[in-house]
Amino acid sequence: MTEVIAPRTHIAHQNTLPTIFFHVAMPQPQTHLFEVTMRVTNYSSSVLDLKFPVWTPGSYLVREYARNLQDFRAFSLVQSGEQSRQQPLCWCKVSKNHWQVETNNVTEITINYRIFANELSVRTNHLDTTHGYFNGAALFFRIAGWEKQAINVKITPAHPEWKITTALPIVPGEKNTFSAADFDTLVDSPFEIGCHSLHEFEVLGKPHELAIWGKGNYDIQRMITDIQRIIEVESGMFAGLPYHRYLFLLHLSAQAYGGLEHKDSCSLIYQRFGFRDKDKYERFLQLVAHEFFHLWNVKRIRPQGLEVFDYDGENYTPSLWFCEGTTSYYDLLIPLRAGIYDAKSYLAHLSKEITRYQITPGRSVQVLSESSFDAWIKLYRPDANSGNSQMSYYLKGEMVSLLIDLLIRAKHRNQRSYDDVMRKMWHQFGKDEIGFTPQDLQDVIESVAEVDLADFFTKYIDGLEDLPFNQYLESFGLQLIGDADAEPFLGLRVSNEHGREVIKFVEAGSPAQIAGITAGDELLAIDGIKVSANGLTERLKDYQPHDNIEVAVFHQDQLLSFNIVLAPPRQSKYQVILIQNPTSIQKDNLVGWLGDSVKGLF
Repeated sequence: MTEVIAPRTHIAHQNTLPTIFFHVAMPQPQTHLFEVTMRVTNYSSSVLDLKFPVWTPGSYLVREYARNLQDFRAFSLVQSGEQSRQQPLCWCKVSKNHWQVETNNVTEITINYRIFANELSVRTNHLDTTHGYFNGAALFFRIAGWEKQAINVKITPAHPEWKITTALPIVPGEKNTFSAADFDTLVDSPFEIGCHSLHEFEVLGKPHELAIWGKGNYDIQRMITDIQRIIEVESGMFAGLPYHRYLFLLHLSAQAYGGLEHKDSCSLIYQRFGFRDKDKYERFLQLVAHEFFHLWNVKRIRPQGLEVFDYDGENYTPSLWFCEGTTSYYDLLIPLRAGIYDAKSYLAHLSKEITRYQITPGRSVQVLSESSFDAWIKLYRPDANSGNSQMSYYLKGEMVSLLIDLLIRAKHRNQRSYDDVMRKMWHQFGKDEIGFTPQDLQDVIESVAEVDLADFFTKYIDGLEDLPFNQYLESFGLQLIGDADAEPFLGLRVSNEHGREVIKFVEAGSPAQIAGITAGDELLAIDGIKVSANGLTERLKDYQPHDNIEVAVFHQDQLLSFNIVLAPPRQSKYQVILIQNPTSIQKDNLVGWLGDSVKGLF
């Protein structure tokens, strides 16, 4: 490596735009190394600026993808008689994700490098003897200033029988070669390469594919039928599908869960044996509904801070509560509207979400807009104090979206709803991919609701006031009730790790925190008798509120004992239930919101 190369002007006589080509090979998949060749032709500058993305859209954390890059080389091909030889080019690394290559005014440059890929998630790369999977942001360089240039990608699979599946179109007449309109499209189009099963189906006249890697206990026909119903419901909401072809990539593993949205595809990861159990299967379909809904909300209806992606650093917006929280609100509703489950099941799922929200102490500390803005440093980096100091914009955004929908529906007797907000955002911003501001979003919601919501936004999006669930549920004949624990409150969450009972969380203001117990301590005994993570709740049932107990722990290998006064039981489970004797208006409102299956609750 040498000193930083000063950028130079483009060569005046060269007017042809450069062409960008990548070749991805995996000759030894057991090493987890993708071998990437980048070839740039018709290049007209004496310095080639290469930058590696530090994050990928949809996953708001700087992940430093360049840390997996090794064996970087740059060269040109020099013709010598009938043969060509590689002529090394000087290069230097300017920053963690920025390389500069001195081209010596040659117009064709080749870059070789390898990417270590052994992290199975929807946002990273994974290569082993069973398959290869990659995201563009975690595999490809971009040329600074040439992000709008078309890019071709050729894949050489590890084995001849491996198939290649991606949303990118194939280049006619070119084997295993695909075309991306620009760098954003390349980043937005993951690849699955291997012996995965591939299932084709049609919805509303458009082709769809479901690629599944890994074994599991799914019923493929049932899964496809339910996915088709989800697509039809969401398409009906927005009056059409904004793509020509769509791909679902599904990875099955032991306990994983997650999804990442793309314009013409999505990546999903789910537990392989999570399809027979009713609740787990419904959770999977909610994941599908969530990522598919992102076709509109996030991939096309985008905040101004995400209108143009900066791949070199954080892209801030206070509106992730709408991007993810509103999508989370609909991922429960869509399967209901698709007839996959009924209103009783929907209310049970909603109750679990409200419970998660209500038992998170951080809801009294972090406001929703701040949670959105600070996603880059907080949500994806949880620590022992996260539950006390943070509030997920997914979860509270879902709760706020619920209240907005109920407000609009109650005022307009279900003749308007949050659906109208989504449609208006689609027509005003999404179709032409114009970034919206927080004020734009508020204006659209207010125009649909015909209500001044400044106070609502101040209290619940930019403030910390408790969400008044029952105030909004009452118009629909529903109420939220809480069930208290049977045991006195101590304030610990404990998990068994390799035979040790490790305290994972200590709630702020709890008896345990006041006494001095710390997350990371090893719980040993209560009143001199050994206690386990699984047995803690039952042990506490032997005591009464205000009883004094002695709790023994190892704190950094030192034996400590704490005298703790137990507090009264806390509410830890919430349910949305029907009120007694709802009025006809309340019943009509509820049917208008949740559909005919709700009539079975009356």
